Amino acid sequence: MACDTGVKAREEKIANEVSQIDNNTEVKKGKKMSSTMVQKQIPEFTMDAFDAHTGHYTTVSSEDYKGKWSVVCFYPADFTFVCPTEIAAMNAHYDEFQELGVEILAVSTDTKFSHKRFVETEPILEGLKLTIGADTTTEVSEKFGVLIEEEGMALRGRFLFNPEGICVAQEVQAPMVGRNVNEFLRQVRAWQHATQTGEVCPAGWRPGKKTLPVNTDVEQMTGRVGDYITVEEILS
Repeated sequence: MACDTGVKAREEKIANEVSQIDNNTEVKKGKKMSSTMVQKQIPEFTMDAFDAHTGHYTTVSSEDYKGKWSVVCFYPADFTFVCPTEIAAMNAHYDEFQELGVEILAVSTDTKFSHKRFVETEPILEGLKLTIGADTTTEVSEKFGVLIEEEGMALRGRFLFNPEGICVAQEVQAPMVGRNVNEFLRQVRAWQHATQTGEVCPAGWRPGKKTLPVNTDVEQMTGRVGDYITVEEILS
């Protein structure tokens, strides 16, 4: 079972799609099999950014986040309505992410100058410690598969990478509804526990709750998970 063997990087597969041009000619076109980032290496990127903690402009790249747990969190635009609430929520848990060794990079297609003004004028962002990437060319958003081309901005895409630079979780939403940082923290803790122990985490797992030790009891548990954990335990 895939969930029992750890996380392995996978290559993006291309399928051949045959198009009939006329009665005698066929042309094969490359077609992407999947747009998900999960189990892929972090895309290479470099872009300008605003470091809200220091108040200075900087440059960030994918290399900065390799070798550590990290999250790249896209949002549609500065000076909007849901976006500052999400950024503020992530910032409110900044110290917890740091304790877990998780680096955070927020990204939108606005300029670094817009980011600076946004942070300085939006009251809910007072005391912000995050770095915000400026994907002004939209190349980074496109690489992560969250670009809304006709609008030149990104969907709400959140991607968690392990220290090997492999994406283990992603969440992508349309702009109207904000994401839950508490649920994301739960996922981070679950992924770190699973990575460290080789156990797997059932739905809703939190530290202290029962895991599934398939690394030692896989034969006994196959087809009999309900003998080991109950629905009540999962939902408690």
